[in-house]
Order: sequence, then structure tokens, then C-alpha cells
Amino acid sequence: MFLYDNKLFHEVAVEEPNPQYAVIMQEQMGGGNGELKAAMQYMSQSFRIKDKEIKKLFLDIAAEELGHLEMVAETINLLNGYDVDCSCVGAGEIQSHTILGLNPGLMNSSGYSWTADYVTVTGDLCADLLSNIASEQRAKVVYEYLYRQIKDKKVRETIDFLLNREEAHNQMFRDVFNRVMDTGSNDDFGTTKAARMYFDMTSADTVKNPKEIKVKAPAFK
Repeated sequence: MFLYDNKLFHEVAVEEPNPQYAVIMQEQMGGGNGELKAAMQYMSQSFRIKDKEIKKLFLDIAAEELGHLEMVAETINLLNGYDVDCSCVGAGEIQSHTILGLNPGLMNSSGYSWTADYVTVTGDLCADLLSNIASEQRAKVVYEYLYRQIKDKKVRETIDFLLNREEAHNQMFRDVFNRVMDTGSNDDFGTTKAARMYFDMTSADTVKNPKEIKVKAPAFK
């Protein structure tokens, strides 16, 4: 059961309307790394989770992502202003001006509709957690790109909040993965010596006389 609270997680405002900024914010509305994708992914994954505490975490984060979607939508609303005028959009999605009456659509910044193909669900907790960690990192990167391009200070405050929440979710999923990393697919497979070998493919000697080198991945500085 979900209960709707009309308060936003963080106050949303803009210094002034800017339809082009609205276009690029659409990426986090209905893009492949956006808030709707995250909410649907974590909710869908939760259906199979047996551990009640972990299931609750997935659903809590999914519900928060829906709140983030609302924040992004409100930001887009404010940036679009009140006048339908696709000429204000220099590049990218113009559907808001041509068919949606400025309503934020479930589409990315190029106008492509959101699709469930963005959602990754395997039924294996370890695999899903690793996917979620990567998803949160990618979403964080997109917000970083948006922050660099959007000069509106009020919108930047919203982006900064959302970016930091992605980092929080990333850490939550990492903590859970550390608890369950020896279960599921990590327990059933990948346990022979072949799972702990590193092949040095850049060594001339290895090319002439291939060897299985029993070392961990090289340390990078």
C-alpha cells in the first residue's frame, strides 16, 4: 500500500522559465537512467525477495524514487513556463509543446518514450544489487552533467539534492550486497579456481606461453 503525501522531499524552484533546461531535465523523468526507471526496477525486484528487511529497503527506495520523479516533473513544469512555443527549444524533445500542453511526459530528452526495457530484474539478489549499484552511479553521473549545463541556481539546488540521494542509495545497496555477496549466483557458480585467475594478456611471454596466473586483479593507482 502506498500513501501519498503532497509535500516534496526538497523544495523545488527556478529563477526563471527556460524550456531548453526543461528538455534536458526530461532525461531524468523518462530516460534510461531516470527516476521512473529506478522506481520500477527496485519495486519489480522486490517481488521475489524473501528477506523482509531487504525487501523493505528496496520498496522504501522505490517509493523515494517516485518522490524524486515528482520533483523532476515539477522542475520541468516551472522551467517550461506557461506559453506553448516549440521555437524556445533549440534542440531535443519538443513534444511538451506540440502534443502534451507542457505536461512533463514519460520520455527522455530526445522525445523517446519510456520503456520497461530499461528495467533489469534477474530474480538473483546479488545480480540485482550490482545492477542497482551501477544504476545509481549512472544516474549520479547524469545529474552531474545536468548540473554543469544548467546555470539556474534554484534548479542546481534541486539537482544537488537528487545527486546526493543517488549516492545515498548507492551506499545502501552496497551495504546489502556486502551482507549477501556469498549467496545466490555467487554461491552456486564462480567458485572454482578459474574464478580466481587473472590472465596477463599484455605480456609477450604470456602470448608465447599462455599461463593461468593466480593473482588478484592488478592494483590501479
